[in-house]
Amino acid sequence: MKNRTFILVLSFIIVWSIGPLCWQLYTSFSTPDALINPTIEFTKRWTFDNYKLVLSANPPFWRYLVNSLIVGIISTLITLFIAIPASYSLSKANKIISRISNYYLFGAALFPYVLLFLALLEFARRYNLGNNLLALCIPYSALSMPLAILILTSSFRQIPIEIEEAARIEGLNLIQRLRLILVPLMLPSISSTAILIFLFSWNEYPISLTWISNENLLTLPVAISRIAGSSVYSIPYGAFAAATVVGSIPLLLIVLIFQKQIVSGLMQGAVKG
Repeated sequence: MKNRTFILVLSFIIVWSIGPLCWQLYTSFSTPDALINPTIEFTKRWTFDNYKLVLSANPPFWRYLVNSLIVGIISTLITLFIAIPASYSLSKANKIISRISNYYLFGAALFPYVLLFLALLEFARRYNLGNNLLALCIPYSALSMPLAILILTSSFRQIPIEIEEAARIEGLNLIQRLRLILVPLMLPSISSTAILIFLFSWNEYPISLTWISNENLLTLPVAISRIAGSSVYSIPYGAFAAATVVGSIPLLLIVLIFQKQIVSGLMQGAVKG
């Protein structure tokens, strides 16, 4: 009975997770008539026109993928470059400072960044940061920083102090200990954190919408939102779905390539060796 309940719950979770993805894939290959009339003939149900519409756009759709990729990679590198030494420092702090820092970082990580929207817009206007992909990495890194520091601080604390003491006895300075000993031991956690930062940068919409107006510099979410139908009254569901599927391919590849590191990083906090 317990096994049957477990299987049912697991099946429900799988369907709940994969169902929307399958529906998007189905919609991307469906004609507009097929989405309205489920009884339409099989030969009139499928089409590649949605992908042709997306891939033949001007500017080309791949440019938006490259823009999002540039922003995601640079934001991730900036965040990790600052978060790793900051996390190491917090992991060595006394309990009072550590507890206060954790409360502050936890609150900052949960704070709805949409409330900072006007302040960020004014920041971009004052310092002339609009239409600049590198400038877009500044708020993305800042918003990702609290969660990254929280995760990495916890990982630093799980490394046995004897390892670092042995490296110190061997004459390694702080930079060498981080580069040669500590960071390699934390690669699973760093990989998981990097994926979270990259996903946020890849999917972020409001800041990119207001900071970028040049069509050649749009990120993927903003570019998808600008897909228009044949008239004011038509909504191109198929084109939206096709753009979503194409935009999801880089994320799927990243997850497949780094799946071992991601799983190991997620499990690192659950099992203490």
